[in-house]
Amino acid sequence: MDTSQYLSMFLEESMDNLQTLNDSLLQLEQEPNDIDKLNEIFRVAHTIKGMAATMGFNEMAELTHKMEDVLSEFREGKLQVTQKVVTVLFKCLDTLELMVNNISEGIDEAVPVEDIISELHSIAEEDELTVENASDDVQDSKSDMSDHKNEDIEKFKQRMDLDEYDLSVIKQAADKNINSFEIKIVLSENTLLKSARVFLIFKSLEEYGEIIKSVPCAEDLENENFDRDINLVYLSNASYEEVNNILNNISEIDEIVVDKIDIGSKNVITEVNETQQSNNSSSVPKATQKDRPQKSGNKSAKKTKEIQKNRKKVHQSVRVDLERLDKFLTMVSELVIHRTRLEQITDNLRITELNETLEQVARTTLDLQDLVMKIRMLPLEVVFNRFPRMIRDLSVELDKDMELIIEGQETELDRTVIDEIGEPLIHLLRNAADHGIESREERIAKGKDPVGKIRLIAYPEGTKAVIKVEDDGGGINIEKVKSKAEEKGINTEGMTDNDIRNLIFDQGFSTNTEVTDISGRGVGMDVVKTKIAALGGTVDVVSEEGKGTSFIIKLPLTLQIIQALLVKIGKETMAISLGYIDRVIDYKEDIIKKTNNREIIIYNENVIPLIRVNEKLQIEPDENSRNYIVIVRIGEKTVGLLVDSLLGQQEIVIKPLGKTLKGLKEYIGATILGDGLVTLILDVAALI
Repeated sequence: MDTSQYLSMFLEESMDNLQTLNDSLLQLEQEPNDIDKLNEIFRVAHTIKGMAATMGFNEMAELTHKMEDVLSEFREGKLQVTQKVVTVLFKCLDTLELMVNNISEGIDEAVPVEDIISELHSIAEEDELTVENASDDVQDSKSDMSDHKNEDIEKFKQRMDLDEYDLSVIKQAADKNINSFEIKIVLSENTLLKSARVFLIFKSLEEYGEIIKSVPCAEDLENENFDRDINLVYLSNASYEEVNNILNNISEIDEIVVDKIDIGSKNVITEVNETQQSNNSSSVPKATQKDRPQKSGNKSAKKTKEIQKNRKKVHQSVRVDLERLDKFLTMVSELVIHRTRLEQITDNLRITELNETLEQVARTTLDLQDLVMKIRMLPLEVVFNRFPRMIRDLSVELDKDMELIIEGQETELDRTVIDEIGEPLIHLLRNAADHGIESREERIAKGKDPVGKIRLIAYPEGTKAVIKVEDDGGGINIEKVKSKAEEKGINTEGMTDNDIRNLIFDQGFSTNTEVTDISGRGVGMDVVKTKIAALGGTVDVVSEEGKGTSFIIKLPLTLQIIQALLVKIGKETMAISLGYIDRVIDYKEDIIKKTNNREIIIYNENVIPLIRVNEKLQIEPDENSRNYIVIVRIGEKTVGLLVDSLLGQQEIVIKPLGKTLKGLKEYIGATILGDGLVTLILDVAALI
């Protein structure tokens, strides 16, 4: 059967599952005795293996299978969770991610896995490391169940091929009031792809609990090496009715038998059966009342209806291709342009009859615009969730104790911004780990907590999102930066401490004397500033020597449709985003002064540098115009932009300049005005 139609779903779910494994392994390293977390890791790894095998990616399935062997050693208490073992498992995840990326990009190049598999083999063979507590638990469970070693238990064990560890897991589940079920499923004779159907059954059940045993085994199920019968041991907080409801919603099943396992009673299994006789149908005849748990029929029916209602709510979202979403936004943008054009025609021709209709069109367009913007928004969590693993790896590599604290990951940004912000944040976090956080010995000598803290904080602020990367390390040494600046021929005379700190963003500027894999080439910080400026944002640094450093990034929430002030520069019309503008004042010759061959203005007792935009852009000034000064604020910097005249405020759609004009750094893009005129949008950050 052709599985190419499922490829995009496989790629997306694989990346989600790999991220889940990354997060869970980090937590397991911190809490090695967390059995629930270990079971979750095992379950997700098993899902990846099943999906890869079903899609025919055998190398990926084999590597995940070897990972499962190591995870089984954890579960059985034969292996301890150590930094060394977790590091090898992280290598596996990195290799699996590379494989998924290669599949996504259509690269046929084989990823070498022999070294990692041999490392996993060597770990799996280290059985001498035994967790005593786990052994004790198994021994306890053995004695607990010694009274019940009757014929029923033996039959149950033989039927499901259970060992003492499996029985102890069922006993522990019962102690925690978690239900245990034995499930028998018979697939329909017409099932085309049995492994895919089994995968769907496993996935549906594992949303609500854990499958601890399957007969046939997982490998036989994946390779379709079975007839139609599947037997499972399933642990879940779900009730009997809920489990049946989950299975009833899956098609191509002829028969379902659910038996509730009760280790605590004299008989191991309390039978609660349901048989489904159907052909490719999810609606089934229900069991008789006597076969059900002791509940009233009304309560049972009501509960089932509630479950069905909740399940409907869960599946009320759909996956949409990003290209379609981008096209939708483009069409809304065009609608905004035509609305502006209609408004201008109505004003010019003074057609009052159209005013009311146009107002309604404007309201509807605005609602549609807000809606599409919200659809495009993604939480920063999709970027932030990769960083705890990165800091953990840096902590091992640099031999420093450090901790990453994340706040505000639910803050939402436009997808375009989300796609681009990851790289600058990686540079800032690596910089904080390498330059900022001191060694354990240094921190103890300074009276600090031996574990360095790196904070990643995000929150919305008006039309912008603020992201802060803070560390409680040594801070930026001003004298060191000055010395490096003089080496590079930069005159620091007259600069404030803040200006000197911001020199670290200059290309090729690094105070690190030694070049390492992590930092020292002076490339990272330059990339940070360039990337953030390209997104229409700003980055500032605040630091106190001995106490730490904070990088503050401000980004627009969206990059597509903005409010702008239209201005004249000579004969040219240009747009400035309102997000940068503090105020507009009249131009007067007497407020302009000169210092160090630079023009400044004195406004409200503040000294503000002045930029003549026409000179910057090499445009002839309009002699007959009345000049204005637009005061803009970029981070902590305030600058006055001298323009020839103002044309008013307008909502504009940002269009990219294209490959030919991509090198023009003074502009972030262009827009089309109501009269059809193409207008350039000034990049205020680049001008300053």
